[in-house]
Amino acid sequence: MEEAGYELADNGEEVMVKKKAVKKVAKKAAKKGDVYECSACGLAVTVDEVCGCVDDCDILCCEKPMKAKKRA
Repeated sequence: MEEAGYELADNGEEVMVKKKAVKKVAKKAAKKGDVYECSACGLAVTVDEVCGCVDDCDILCCEKPMKAKKRA
């Protein structure tokens, strides 16, 4: 489903734009021993303790969510 919204054009006029629906991707829950790496600076962290939240938690670094590093 698309929604209409308004944005400012380069000349300062307000123009109508269509916003596309964002598809939500299911994330797997973090497990003890999982490694996450920052795509910006390369910092890696290992999960020692799982929080048990109902919702998935993002681990942030450099203002971006860290991505799970593939296991060897």
